[in-house]
Amino acid sequence: MSEILNIEEIRKDYPILERTVAGKPLIYLDNAATSQVPRCVVEGIEQMYYHSKANVHRGVHTLSQEATDMVEATREKVRQYIGAESIEEIVFTRGTTEAINLVASSYGERLCNGDEIIVTAMEHHANIVPWQLLQRRKRIRLNVVPINDAGEVDMAAFERMIGDDTRLVSIAHVSNVLGTINPVKEMIAIAHSHGIPVLVDGAQAVAHMKVDVRDLDADFYAFSAHKMYGPSGVGVLYGKKKFLESMPPYQGGGEMIGTVSFEKTTFADLPFKFEAGTPDFVGIAAFSRAIDYILGLGLENISAYEHRLLQAATEGLMQIPGMRIFGTAADKDAVLSFLVGNVSSYDIGLLLDKLGVAVRTGHHCAQPLMHRLGIEGTVRASFAVYNTMEEVEQFVAATARVAKMFGYK
Repeated sequence: MSEILNIEEIRKDYPILERTVAGKPLIYLDNAATSQVPRCVVEGIEQMYYHSKANVHRGVHTLSQEATDMVEATREKVRQYIGAESIEEIVFTRGTTEAINLVASSYGERLCNGDEIIVTAMEHHANIVPWQLLQRRKRIRLNVVPINDAGEVDMAAFERMIGDDTRLVSIAHVSNVLGTINPVKEMIAIAHSHGIPVLVDGAQAVAHMKVDVRDLDADFYAFSAHKMYGPSGVGVLYGKKKFLESMPPYQGGGEMIGTVSFEKTTFADLPFKFEAGTPDFVGIAAFSRAIDYILGLGLENISAYEHRLLQAATEGLMQIPGMRIFGTAADKDAVLSFLVGNVSSYDIGLLLDKLGVAVRTGHHCAQPLMHRLGIEGTVRASFAVYNTMEEVEQFVAATARVAKMFGYK
């Protein structure tokens, strides 16, 4: 909580928060899209480029060994952070999207015509389109679990939908639009009772709450560094070893091979089988510092503080005439999507930007969810540990001012 977290000291870690937009102090509330990066992470990138930059895993010289050690130390840190059993289960990717595509392409090879994958109505496009691409190759079916008006999964429908043809369940841990925290542990247990593996899109969860993949019993778990105060272009796929071992490589090239001849290629052991080519070893090394940063603040402290920001923002916005908030689940993360009457989300976001408030507008890569809600898009404010109560008050006041411009007084 703020009594434990010194928010003003935390803000000093982020030089970007000192800048102005349109002559106003920046209020950055687009953290669900990407979080800002503290000095320690940028210093980690600088350290790598200036002192230890060399390709990893393939060199015997000192710089290569140093770079390799930093990358593998990060893998171990990720393992601990999410509670995985082995570093063999930690695959570095470019982000959540690539991690899901990896599973769709590789695990998807075992699927046959008529097989079914279950998703929910609140999924990000990254957890829809890869399965549709697989659908073109395999003629599988995509079955969509409905949600209620509060933005919660219909659990009774979910349990009914699992059938003899179901081969995988792929669900968001937290909705990037509604903020809904799905009961993934319960959903995994239900799926497993039918022998069905589960992939969890954890992009919106890992920076805001404790995630233990073994406690959840997730079969796959995907997330991105850039949403957890880390560098862009780095992500993680956790997969249970039994699944990763049985899956063919996602891409071919250097790094992922055992031996190569023109007649036959054998593949490297886990996790390298899925890490073809030169990785973003600089970003991966710096990601270690982002994890240390989060752990230093404490995930419980971060979660409690962000919930207070969300609560204050919600209460403030509800006082504005014409306010429509989307996503009122009982269990919710620090994401707040709204409209004022039928005013375009783009117009609201553009005017808020002129007042120094950075929010996201549009469909948030969740067009099927927008269709379910009967709208084209929303304004989305999303919070991080460096946001302040004063910023929340200013955001609410700015939104009220914009609402008045459109006749909502």
